[in-house]
Amino acid sequence: MDKKELFDSVSSMEMQIGELYQQLGELKQYLAELIEENHALKIENDHLRKHMDTETPESSVSKNHSKGTGSVYDKISEISEGYDNLARLYQEGFHICNIHFGSPRGDEDCLFCLSFLNKK
Repeated sequence: MDKKELFDSVSSMEMQIGELYQQLGELKQYLAELIEENHALKIENDHLRKHMDTETPESSVSKNHSKGTGSVYDKISEISEGYDNLARLYQEGFHICNIHFGSPRGDEDCLFCLSFLNKK
């Protein structure tokens, strides 16, 4: 190996080391971003767990409705709200029948969905 080949080899290794150093810096930056995101998600998760553990007045009202302690009018409004949501989903182009629930309906009407909507 002569001096020129040796110098070229050392220069090539120097360029490779420089590229590896640049990749290592990018990887370090990406890792730092992931660690920050993970920390933020852990804090948010803890916050949500604390929020779910504390009982809000709205959740106690909904628990009372599910236990049957609510009035008849409240139950009717809950039923009509669910019916309205299903009608809205059907208008947006999704099946609401038990056969194809949630799948795209296309341009055609579904007899099963329509019969479900016409029930009262």
